[in-house]
Amino acid sequence: MSGELTFSARIGSKGGIRALVNEAVALEMAGFDQVWVSNDLFGQSGLVGLSAIAALTSRIKFGSGVLDPVTLHPVQIAMAASSLQELSGGRFLLGLGAGSDVFFSWAGITPIRPVPRTRQAITTIRALLAGESPTNVEGLDSAYTERAVLQAPRPTPIYVGAMGPKMLHMTGRFADGALALCLPPGQFHHVVAQIAAGADAAGRSIDDLDVAACLWCSVDEDRDQAQRAMAVQISRYAGSLSTDALAAAGQDPDEFTHVTALIAAGRSDDAVHAVSARMLQLGIVGGVNDVIDQCREMISQGVRHLSFGPPMGPSPAAALALFGKVVLPALRA
Repeated sequence: MSGELTFSARIGSKGGIRALVNEAVALEMAGFDQVWVSNDLFGQSGLVGLSAIAALTSRIKFGSGVLDPVTLHPVQIAMAASSLQELSGGRFLLGLGAGSDVFFSWAGITPIRPVPRTRQAITTIRALLAGESPTNVEGLDSAYTERAVLQAPRPTPIYVGAMGPKMLHMTGRFADGALALCLPPGQFHHVVAQIAAGADAAGRSIDDLDVAACLWCSVDEDRDQAQRAMAVQISRYAGSLSTDALAAAGQDPDEFTHVTALIAAGRSDDAVHAVSARMLQLGIVGGVNDVIDQCREMISQGVRHLSFGPPMGPSPAAALALFGKVVLPALRA
Protein backbone atom coordinates (compact mmCIF):
# COMPACT_ATOMS: atom_id res chain seq x y z
CA MET A 1 0.00 0.00 0.00
CA SER A 2 1.35 3.43 -0.91
CA GLY A 3 0.29 7.00 -1.58
CA GLU A 4 -0.97 9.96 0.41
CA LEU A 5 -3.31 9.54 3.33
CA THR A 6 -7.01 9.80 2.54
CA PHE A 7 -9.77 10.43 5.09
CA SER A 8 -13.41 9.86 4.26
CA ALA A 9 -16.74 9.56 6.05
CA ARG A 10 -19.80 7.45 5.28
CA ILE A 11 -23.17 9.06 5.90
CA GLY A 12 -26.81 8.04 5.50
CA SER A 13 -30.03 9.84 4.67
CA LYS A 14 -32.22 8.67 7.57
CA GLY A 15 -32.42 12.26 8.80
CA GLY A 16 -33.58 13.47 5.41
CA ILE A 17 -31.89 14.81 2.29
CA ARG A 18 -31.35 18.31 3.67
CA ALA A 19 -29.62 16.96 6.76
CA LEU A 20 -27.50 14.69 4.57
CA VAL A 21 -26.32 17.57 2.41
CA ASN A 22 -25.62 19.76 5.45
CA GLU A 23 -23.47 16.98 6.89
CA ALA A 24 -21.52 16.68 3.63
CA VAL A 25 -20.86 20.43 3.66
CA ALA A 26 -19.68 20.16 7.28
CA LEU A 27 -17.36 17.28 6.33
CA GLU A 28 -15.80 19.43 3.60
CA MET A 29 -15.25 22.25 6.10
CA ALA A 30 -13.74 19.78 8.60
CA GLY A 31 -11.09 18.76 6.07
CA PHE A 32 -12.26 15.33 4.93
CA ASP A 33 -11.16 14.22 1.47
CA GLN A 34 -14.21 12.14 0.54
CA VAL A 35 -17.81 11.60 1.63
CA TRP A 36 -19.81 8.48 0.74
CA VAL A 37 -23.62 8.53 0.65
CA SER A 38 -25.77 5.44 1.18
CA ASN A 39 -28.53 4.40 -1.24
CA ASP A 40 -30.40 1.58 0.50
CA LEU A 41 -33.36 0.15 -1.37
CA PHE A 42 -36.66 1.48 0.03
CA GLY A 43 -34.74 4.25 1.80
CA GLN A 44 -34.26 7.81 0.62
CA SER A 45 -32.61 8.28 -2.76
CA GLY A 46 -28.87 8.71 -2.48
CA LEU A 47 -28.78 9.99 -6.06
CA VAL A 48 -30.83 13.04 -5.07
CA GLY A 49 -28.46 13.73 -2.20
CA LEU A 50 -25.40 13.30 -4.43
CA SER A 51 -26.73 15.86 -6.88
CA ALA A 52 -27.23 18.40 -4.11
CA ILE A 53 -23.78 17.68 -2.68
CA ALA A 54 -22.24 18.22 -6.12
CA ALA A 55 -23.87 21.63 -6.33
CA LEU A 56 -23.22 22.81 -2.76
CA THR A 57 -19.62 21.71 -2.22
CA SER A 58 -16.48 22.75 -4.07
CA ARG A 59 -13.53 20.62 -2.97
CA ILE A 60 -14.52 17.33 -1.38
CA LYS A 61 -14.87 14.22 -3.51
CA PHE A 62 -18.17 12.41 -3.06
CA GLY A 63 -19.37 8.95 -3.89
CA SER A 64 -22.31 6.57 -3.92
CA GLY A 65 -21.96 4.05 -1.14
CA VAL A 66 -23.35 2.06 -2.92
CA LEU A 67 -25.55 1.73 -6.02
CA ASP A 68 -26.77 -1.73 -6.99
CA PRO A 69 -26.95 -2.88 -10.65
CA VAL A 70 -30.17 -4.81 -10.07
CA THR A 71 -32.74 -2.10 -9.37
CA LEU A 72 -30.68 0.44 -11.34
CA HIS A 73 -29.71 -0.69 -14.83
CA PRO A 74 -25.96 -0.34 -15.53
CA VAL A 75 -26.71 2.10 -18.35
CA GLN A 76 -28.68 4.31 -15.94
CA ILE A 77 -25.81 4.13 -13.45
CA ALA A 78 -23.31 5.15 -16.14
CA MET A 79 -25.58 8.03 -17.18
CA ALA A 80 -25.85 9.25 -13.58
CA ALA A 81 -22.09 8.97 -13.06
CA SER A 82 -21.33 11.02 -16.17
CA SER A 83 -23.86 13.69 -15.19
CA LEU A 84 -22.51 13.93 -11.62
CA GLN A 85 -18.99 14.26 -13.01
CA GLU A 86 -20.10 17.18 -15.15
CA LEU A 87 -22.01 18.84 -12.33
CA SER A 88 -19.13 18.54 -9.85
CA GLY A 89 -16.18 19.24 -12.12
CA GLY A 90 -14.87 15.68 -11.89
CA ARG A 91 -15.24 14.99 -8.15
CA PHE A 92 -17.64 12.04 -8.30
CA LEU A 93 -16.64 8.49 -7.27
CA LEU A 94 -18.91 5.63 -8.32
CA GLY A 95 -19.47 3.09 -5.56
CA LEU A 96 -21.11 -0.17 -6.66
CA GLY A 97 -22.31 -3.14 -4.66
CA ALA A 98 -24.27 -6.32 -5.08
CA GLY A 99 -27.21 -4.97 -3.11
CA SER A 100 -29.28 -6.83 -0.51
CA ASP A 101 -31.10 -10.00 -1.58
CA VAL A 102 -33.43 -9.42 1.37
CA PHE A 103 -34.47 -6.02 0.01
CA PHE A 104 -34.77 -7.44 -3.51
CA SER A 105 -37.15 -10.11 -2.21
CA TRP A 106 -39.44 -7.37 -0.89
CA ALA A 107 -39.76 -6.17 -4.49
CA GLY A 108 -40.18 -9.67 -5.90
CA ILE A 109 -36.75 -9.60 -7.58
CA THR A 110 -34.50 -12.66 -7.88
CA PRO A 111 -31.17 -11.60 -9.42
CA ILE A 112 -28.16 -13.69 -10.41
CA ARG A 113 -25.46 -14.32 -7.80
CA PRO A 114 -23.83 -11.27 -6.13
CA VAL A 115 -20.28 -11.58 -7.48
CA PRO A 116 -21.22 -12.17 -11.16
CA ARG A 117 -23.78 -9.38 -11.21
CA THR A 118 -21.32 -6.91 -9.68
CA ARG A 119 -18.52 -7.97 -12.02
CA GLN A 120 -20.76 -7.59 -15.05
CA ALA A 121 -21.83 -4.15 -13.87
CA ILE A 122 -18.24 -2.96 -13.41
CA THR A 123 -17.10 -4.04 -16.87
CA THR A 124 -20.26 -2.77 -18.57
CA ILE A 125 -20.23 0.63 -16.87
CA ARG A 126 -16.50 1.11 -17.44
CA ALA A 127 -16.99 0.52 -21.17
CA LEU A 128 -19.88 2.96 -21.30
CA LEU A 129 -17.96 5.64 -19.36
CA ALA A 130 -15.09 5.24 -21.84
CA GLY A 131 -17.44 6.06 -24.70
CA GLU A 132 -17.62 2.48 -25.93
CA SER A 133 -20.41 -0.04 -26.41
CA PRO A 134 -20.30 -3.07 -24.07
CA THR A 135 -20.84 -5.38 -27.08
CA ASN A 136 -17.55 -7.20 -26.55
CA VAL A 137 -17.61 -7.41 -22.75
CA GLU A 138 -17.13 -11.05 -21.78
CA GLY A 139 -19.83 -12.89 -19.82
CA LEU A 140 -22.66 -10.37 -20.08
CA ASP A 141 -26.26 -11.52 -19.83
CA SER A 142 -27.46 -8.55 -21.88
CA ALA A 143 -26.98 -8.42 -25.66
CA TYR A 144 -25.89 -4.83 -26.25
CA THR A 145 -25.66 -3.52 -29.79
CA GLU A 146 -23.10 -1.18 -31.33
CA ARG A 147 -25.54 1.69 -30.77
CA ALA A 148 -25.30 1.25 -26.98
CA VAL A 149 -23.02 4.26 -26.51
CA LEU A 150 -23.46 7.16 -24.06
CA GLN A 151 -23.92 10.60 -25.56
CA ALA A 152 -21.69 12.32 -22.98
CA PRO A 153 -19.38 9.76 -21.33
CA ARG A 154 -17.00 10.87 -18.59
CA PRO A 155 -14.57 8.32 -17.10
CA THR A 156 -15.23 7.76 -13.40
CA PRO A 157 -13.34 5.74 -10.76
CA ILE A 158 -15.33 2.63 -9.78
CA TYR A 159 -15.25 1.38 -6.19
CA VAL A 160 -16.86 -1.79 -4.85
CA GLY A 161 -18.46 -2.27 -1.45
CA ALA A 162 -17.05 -5.67 -0.49
CA MET A 163 -16.92 -7.96 2.55
CA GLY A 164 -16.73 -11.61 1.49
CA PRO A 165 -13.59 -13.29 0.06
CA LYS A 166 -14.99 -13.80 -3.45
CA MET A 167 -16.19 -10.20 -3.72
CA LEU A 168 -12.87 -8.87 -2.41
CA HIS A 169 -10.93 -11.01 -4.91
CA MET A 170 -13.13 -9.79 -7.77
CA THR A 171 -12.65 -6.20 -6.60
CA GLY A 172 -8.89 -6.61 -6.88
CA ARG A 173 -9.29 -7.87 -10.43
CA PHE A 174 -11.63 -5.26 -11.82
CA ALA A 175 -12.23 -2.18 -9.63
CA ASP A 176 -10.38 1.09 -9.04
CA GLY A 177 -11.07 1.08 -5.32
CA ALA A 178 -12.64 -0.85 -2.48
CA LEU A 179 -14.98 0.11 0.34
CA ALA A 180 -14.07 -2.72 2.67
CA LEU A 181 -15.87 -3.01 6.01
CA CYS A 182 -13.26 -3.82 8.67
CA LEU A 183 -14.86 -5.05 11.89
CA PRO A 184 -12.64 -5.08 13.89
CA PRO A 185 -9.99 -2.76 12.40
CA GLY A 186 -7.41 -5.55 12.57
CA GLN A 187 -9.31 -7.36 9.81
CA PHE A 188 -7.83 -4.90 7.32
CA HIS A 189 -4.79 -7.10 6.73
CA HIS A 190 -7.00 -10.03 5.68
CA VAL A 191 -8.99 -7.71 3.41
CA VAL A 192 -5.86 -6.40 1.72
CA ALA A 193 -4.51 -9.90 1.18
CA GLN A 194 -7.68 -10.99 -0.62
CA ILE A 195 -7.82 -7.86 -2.78
CA ALA A 196 -4.12 -8.19 -3.57
CA ALA A 197 -4.64 -11.79 -4.72
CA GLY A 198 -7.30 -10.60 -7.16
CA ALA A 199 -5.09 -7.78 -8.40
CA ASP A 200 -2.19 -10.19 -8.93
CA ALA A 201 -4.45 -12.54 -10.90
CA ALA A 202 -5.23 -9.66 -13.28
CA GLY A 203 -1.60 -8.58 -13.60
CA ARG A 204 -2.21 -5.53 -11.41
CA SER A 205 -0.78 -4.24 -8.13
CA ILE A 206 -2.66 -3.51 -4.92
CA ASP A 207 -1.07 -0.05 -5.20
CA ASP A 208 -3.30 0.56 -8.23
CA LEU A 209 -6.37 0.57 -5.96
CA ASP A 210 -7.65 3.01 -3.35
CA VAL A 211 -8.54 0.58 -0.55
CA ALA A 212 -10.64 2.25 2.15
CA ALA A 213 -10.61 0.69 5.60
CA CYS A 214 -14.27 1.29 6.46
CA LEU A 215 -14.53 1.55 10.23
CA TRP A 216 -17.10 2.18 12.91
CA CYS A 217 -15.88 5.16 14.92
CA SER A 218 -17.05 7.02 18.00
CA VAL A 219 -15.17 9.98 19.44
CA ASP A 220 -16.05 12.45 22.16
CA GLU A 221 -14.27 14.52 24.76
CA ASP A 222 -15.97 12.23 27.29
CA ARG A 223 -14.57 8.72 26.70
CA ASP A 224 -17.46 7.03 28.49
CA GLN A 225 -20.03 8.76 26.28
CA ALA A 226 -18.08 7.77 23.16
CA GLN A 227 -18.03 4.16 24.32
CA ARG A 228 -21.76 4.19 25.04
CA ALA A 229 -22.51 5.48 21.52
CA MET A 230 -20.42 2.62 20.09
CA ALA A 231 -22.17 0.12 22.38
CA VAL A 232 -25.54 1.26 20.99
CA GLN A 233 -24.26 0.71 17.43
CA ILE A 234 -22.91 -2.75 18.24
CA SER A 235 -26.11 -3.80 19.99
CA ARG A 236 -28.16 -2.87 16.92
CA TYR A 237 -26.04 -4.91 14.52
CA ALA A 238 -24.87 -7.74 16.78
CA GLY A 239 -27.16 -10.25 15.08
CA SER A 240 -26.01 -9.31 11.56
CA LEU A 241 -22.34 -10.09 12.01
CA SER A 242 -20.77 -13.35 10.88
CA THR A 243 -20.02 -15.62 13.85
CA ASP A 244 -17.11 -17.18 11.95
CA ALA A 245 -15.60 -13.76 11.26
CA LEU A 246 -16.09 -12.72 14.89
CA ALA A 247 -14.38 -15.85 16.18
CA ALA A 248 -11.50 -15.41 13.74
CA ALA A 249 -11.04 -11.86 15.03
CA GLY A 250 -10.76 -13.02 18.65
CA GLN A 251 -14.31 -12.12 19.63
CA ASP A 252 -16.72 -14.37 21.52
CA PRO A 253 -19.79 -15.04 19.33
CA ASP A 254 -21.78 -16.00 22.45
CA GLU A 255 -21.55 -12.42 23.68
CA PHE A 256 -23.14 -11.21 20.45
CA THR A 257 -25.82 -13.90 20.67
CA HIS A 258 -26.67 -12.71 24.18
CA VAL A 259 -26.93 -9.07 23.08
CA THR A 260 -29.10 -10.07 20.11
CA ALA A 261 -31.45 -12.01 22.42
CA LEU A 262 -31.84 -8.95 24.64
CA ILE A 263 -32.70 -6.78 21.63
CA ALA A 264 -35.26 -9.37 20.46
CA ALA A 265 -36.84 -9.30 23.91
CA GLY A 266 -37.24 -5.52 23.72
CA ARG A 267 -34.56 -4.91 26.36
CA SER A 268 -32.47 -2.43 24.38
CA ASP A 269 -30.95 -0.71 27.44
CA ASP A 270 -29.83 -4.05 28.87
CA ALA A 271 -28.39 -4.97 25.47
CA VAL A 272 -26.27 -1.80 25.44
CA HIS A 273 -24.99 -2.53 28.96
CA ALA A 274 -24.16 -6.09 27.90
CA VAL A 275 -21.69 -4.88 25.25
CA SER A 276 -18.30 -5.76 26.72
CA ALA A 277 -14.97 -3.97 26.46
CA ARG A 278 -13.83 -6.68 24.06
CA MET A 279 -16.87 -6.08 21.83
CA LEU A 280 -16.05 -2.36 21.73
CA GLN A 281 -12.86 -3.31 19.88
CA LEU A 282 -14.97 -3.81 16.76
CA GLY A 283 -14.50 -0.10 16.11
CA ILE A 284 -12.27 2.85 16.90
CA VAL A 285 -13.65 4.45 20.02
CA GLY A 286 -12.79 6.73 22.92
CA GLY A 287 -11.55 10.21 23.67
CA VAL A 288 -9.68 12.29 21.13
CA ASN A 289 -6.24 10.92 22.04
CA ASP A 290 -7.59 7.34 22.09
CA VAL A 291 -8.91 7.69 18.54
CA ILE A 292 -5.73 9.38 17.30
CA ASP A 293 -3.59 6.59 18.78
CA GLN A 294 -5.75 3.84 17.27
CA CYS A 295 -5.71 5.52 13.85
CA ARG A 296 -1.95 6.05 14.02
CA GLU A 297 -1.50 2.36 14.74
CA MET A 298 -3.44 1.47 11.57
CA ILE A 299 -1.46 3.99 9.52
CA SER A 300 1.82 2.56 10.84
CA GLN A 301 0.67 -0.85 9.59
CA GLY A 302 0.16 0.43 6.05
CA VAL A 303 -3.40 1.77 5.93
CA ARG A 304 -3.56 4.77 3.57
CA HIS A 305 -7.31 5.43 3.55
CA LEU A 306 -9.35 5.59 6.75
CA SER A 307 -13.12 5.78 6.23
CA PHE A 308 -15.12 6.65 9.33
CA GLY A 309 -18.72 5.55 9.69
CA PRO A 310 -21.55 5.62 12.21
CA PRO A 311 -21.96 6.38 15.00
CA MET A 312 -19.03 8.90 14.81
CA GLY A 313 -19.92 9.93 18.40
CA PRO A 314 -22.78 10.68 20.80
CA SER A 315 -23.08 14.05 19.06
CA PRO A 316 -22.29 13.90 15.31
CA ALA A 317 -21.79 17.67 15.19
CA ALA A 318 -19.36 17.61 18.13
CA ALA A 319 -17.54 14.63 16.60
CA LEU A 320 -17.10 16.46 13.30
CA ALA A 321 -15.70 19.47 15.14
CA LEU A 322 -13.18 17.25 16.94
CA PHE A 323 -12.17 15.60 13.67
CA GLY A 324 -11.66 18.94 11.96
CA LYS A 325 -9.84 20.73 14.77
CA VAL A 326 -7.81 17.93 16.32
CA VAL A 327 -7.97 14.40 14.87
CA LEU A 328 -7.31 14.96 11.15
CA PRO A 329 -4.57 17.61 11.66
CA ALA A 330 -2.79 15.27 14.09
CA LEU A 331 -2.96 12.31 11.71
CA ARG A 332 -1.84 14.34 8.70
CA ALA A 333 1.11 15.62 10.71
